[in-house]
Amino acid sequence: MTGLFVSTSVYAAEPAKAGAPTTPVKIGFLVKQAEEPWFQDEWRFADQAAREKGFTLVKIGIPNGEKMMAAIDNLAAQKVQGFIICAPDVKLGMAIERTSKRNGLKVIAVDDQLIDGTGKPIASIPYMGISGYDIGKQVGQGLLEEVKSRGWSLSEVGALRMAYDQLPTAHERTQGAVDALKAGGFPVANLFDAAQSKTDTESAFNAANIAFTKQAHIKHWLIFGMNDEAVLGAVRAAESHALKSDAVIGIGIGGSKTALNEFIKPVATGFYGTVLISPKRHGYETTMNMYKWIVDQQMPPAVTLTSGTLMTRRNQAQLRAQNGL
Repeated sequence: MTGLFVSTSVYAAEPAKAGAPTTPVKIGFLVKQAEEPWFQDEWRFADQAAREKGFTLVKIGIPNGEKMMAAIDNLAAQKVQGFIICAPDVKLGMAIERTSKRNGLKVIAVDDQLIDGTGKPIASIPYMGISGYDIGKQVGQGLLEEVKSRGWSLSEVGALRMAYDQLPTAHERTQGAVDALKAGGFPVANLFDAAQSKTDTESAFNAANIAFTKQAHIKHWLIFGMNDEAVLGAVRAAESHALKSDAVIGIGIGGSKTALNEFIKPVATGFYGTVLISPKRHGYETTMNMYKWIVDQQMPPAVTLTSGTLMTRRNQAQLRAQNGL
C-alpha cells in the first residue's frame, strides 16, 4: 500500500446491549483530496460518529484511480465492512462497485455521485451530495442582489464562469448560477467562460487571467465557479489586473477555510461570499448511515441532497458556529 495516506481512528465500543454488533465494526472513509479543508472537516465529523458508536474509522486519501483501487483492497484486508467515498473520478463508479461486491463491502458515495459507462448515476450505490444546480442558483441570486445594492448597471457588468465541465457537479453548480443571472435580466453577451485545468486556486488564477486580458474594457465583474478555490483564484487574477474589491463580486461554494481567510482580512476583498454547505452532514451523517446499514441492515436512501446558506463577512461567525465549524 505504498504511497497511500492512511489514518485509522479506533474508539471504544459502546456497552453491550440488545442488537449490538458481535463483530467489531470498521468503516472506511476515502476522499480524493485529503489535504483540502472540506475533506478534513468531513473526516473530523466522521470521527465524531465513530466516537459516539465506538467503531474503527479508516481514513485514506485517494488522489487517483490507482491509489483508490489499492485503498479498497486495503480496507478489505483490514476486514472493513463498508466505506464512504468521494472518488477522484466519478467515471470509476463501475470499478468501485465491482471491487466492493467482490470483497463484500457496502458503499456510500459522498459529494460526487458515481456514474456508469453511459454517464448515468449508479442507483445501487446510495449517495449524499448537494443539489449543485440549486446551490448554483443561490450563487447567481446572491450576485444579483449585491449588484443591486451597489447600484451597478447590468449592461456594464461582466460575469466570469470558472468552468470545470468534465465534473458533472461542477457543471450543475455553474449552470445554476448562469440560469439565475439570465432570469434576473443579465445580458448573455456579458457572460464569459474561463476553463480550469484543475479545481484549485492556481488553475483558476491562470484561466481567469486570460479572460480578464481579453475583456479589459469591462470594469465591473461577477465571479462564480464550482468551489471557493475557483473564485479565489479568479479574484486574485482580478487584483493583478488592478480590479479592486469595489469592482468585483465573487461568490464561491463550500464555506471552506479559503473563504474564512478572506473574511477575516482587515480590508474586504473581491471575495464577497460563499454558499456554506455542511461538512457535518456529509461526514457525520454518511458515517452514521453506514454504521446503521452494517449493524441494523438499514440501507440509506438512494439519494440525499443537502442545501446551503449564503455566508459573507457580516454573518460568517454566526453561521460557522451554528454548523459546528
